Amino acid sequence: MSSSAGPPARTDELDRLAINTLRFLAADGVEAANSGHPGLPLGTSAIAWTLWSRHLRHDPADPRWPDRDRFVLSAGHGSMLLYGLLHLFGYDLPLGQLRRFRQLGSLTPGHPEYGHTPGVETTTGPLGQGIANAVGMALAEELLAARCNTDEHTVVDHRTWVLAGDGDLMEGISHEAASLAGRLRLGKLIVVFDDNDITIDGPASQSCADDVEGRFAAYGWRVLSVDDGNDVPALDGAFTEAVSGDGRPTFIRVKTTIGFGAPGVEGTPRAHGSPLGAEVLAAMRARLDWPDEQFHVPLAVRATAAVVAARGAVAHTRWARTHAAWQVDHPQLSADFPLDTIPECDDPSVLTPLADGLAPGGKSATRKASGSALTALAAVYPGLVGGSADLAASTNTTIPGGDVGPGDFGGRNIHFGIREHAMAAVMNGIAVHGGLRPFGSTFLVFADYLRPALRLSALMRLPVVYVFTHDSVHVGEDGPTHQPIEQLESLRLIPGLTVLRPADAAETALAWQLAALNTDGPTALVLSRQDLPTLGGAGLDDTRHYGMRVVRPVTGAAQVVLAASGSEVALALEAADLLEQHGISSIVISVMWRERIAAALDADDTELPDLPVVWIEAGVTTGWRAIARPWDAVIGVERFGESGPGREVAAHLGLTAAAVAAAALRSIAPASKVIDGAARS
Repeated sequence: MSSSAGPPARTDELDRLAINTLRFLAADGVEAANSGHPGLPLGTSAIAWTLWSRHLRHDPADPRWPDRDRFVLSAGHGSMLLYGLLHLFGYDLPLGQLRRFRQLGSLTPGHPEYGHTPGVETTTGPLGQGIANAVGMALAEELLAARCNTDEHTVVDHRTWVLAGDGDLMEGISHEAASLAGRLRLGKLIVVFDDNDITIDGPASQSCADDVEGRFAAYGWRVLSVDDGNDVPALDGAFTEAVSGDGRPTFIRVKTTIGFGAPGVEGTPRAHGSPLGAEVLAAMRARLDWPDEQFHVPLAVRATAAVVAARGAVAHTRWARTHAAWQVDHPQLSADFPLDTIPECDDPSVLTPLADGLAPGGKSATRKASGSALTALAAVYPGLVGGSADLAASTNTTIPGGDVGPGDFGGRNIHFGIREHAMAAVMNGIAVHGGLRPFGSTFLVFADYLRPALRLSALMRLPVVYVFTHDSVHVGEDGPTHQPIEQLESLRLIPGLTVLRPADAAETALAWQLAALNTDGPTALVLSRQDLPTLGGAGLDDTRHYGMRVVRPVTGAAQVVLAASGSEVALALEAADLLEQHGISSIVISVMWRERIAAALDADDTELPDLPVVWIEAGVTTGWRAIARPWDAVIGVERFGESGPGREVAAHLGLTAAAVAAAALRSIAPASKVIDGAARS
């Protein structure tokens, strides 16, 4: 199945009209908003028009058509170019929305936003993310083609196109992602480089003198070039060659002029990120022979774009017939890999014996328990794919099904390499593509390396699963560089990210259940390196509802609550034994999901006794202090760690049963006075 819609009849004059339409829609939008970036759209409109009118396979009437080509504007600051394209080709983006560019509530925000504007494939703006997302989309296409295409039915056969700028290629994530794409030989990925040699501060050459073409060739890409970004036949020829394919991803360098057509501004940093101004815009209209009418769209351009859209609709109809026959012949494949959505796992009950049914006793690191749960889940969840940043043996994230490699996309385990940032962004691309559910893993301390992409997972509400192991100072001998202190709290600050830190194997299985059922955003599983006592499955229903469960109840009257997460639950249990030796009864609570218990506390919807609480976690205490009452105590780590055996390091930093017990004793007396006083009043 060809990925090209086929070029309609074209004249040089019609191309000129269409290209200038895109230029002035962008310039007028930025001018109306008095904010934005006109330079890229003015310089790349010929690239965009040539691609969209001759090569991009899409159906504006159905932006979610599973087998469409994907177009990613990685240089998302040039968003008015994309909005102009979407409007011209008939997506549900009226001209009135272009007039409201960058206004509150419009469909034309300052940078493209996934799920907000019809036809926008992913959220871009932070430079380099779009390229890496596109690698994920192209990888998803190959993975799904290997799973779903049959001798009789080809239901997955499309390309991923990227328009990227100098800034995208300067960011380190582009190096990571391009290297991975070259290694995997993602032959349906095409990156078009807008080579205008301008950044905000001046010529790009003042900070970057890379041989960009040599770099991509070294990564295993096919490299093409076009010396004039306004030469439509040359662009058309390069895109045609790219579509022909040779098994490698394709990189096309196109030499452009930023702000093309704007007198006194073109080719300078002034064109990048500011409105042109009325005087320059008027001169540009005169120079390009354009009517003095804002947001003008010639009828001939609309008609031509409509013809292209109709060709896309025909291609879509043909595909739909093939897809319908495929669904009839292969109903299980269709159920396992819904090409237009992210596959859900409606019933992860396979994990129930590892959660609710697990008896107390023995020890296991939660990273190992996670490996068992993940393997069980993978057996009933065919759409689950993923891997690690070269740490699969340590993070226990290898699942049955084989490896993904160059020309071999039937496997399930992706070797992302030591590329945490690209790993997360590639997972985002797999998720927005649809048809698969991605997970990825690394050590918790390296969450900092991938945080920008994780933030976009949350912003786009993508159900990506992050497996973070080696979660505390108990990493031990690897020392402070590898001992996370602030990372766990920093993850909890990200809106929409579910952060789960289980205390034992049972809670770990529950955490995977919750992750599998969470289709409204990303989930982070935070897991231990060291063995922890298995507490069993009692009380996990409370964890589901309140984010916490009682793991050591008391008979009779308790005097204090010891509440901890993850590995510190075992520490709290040791402290409870010490307190009992002094005649103090305590309740021990495991808080796997702090945000859930915080919300329950705010709503007064918990069964937490009205007792002083000692909150315990091996990390910074900021978030715990936010939910603690004046008479509660908080124990954590407010400094970087040390190199040494994990238990010794923890003790050195104050994470001991004696310290917890002492804090409990200190909290009981003042809390009693406050509570008694409140009762009398």
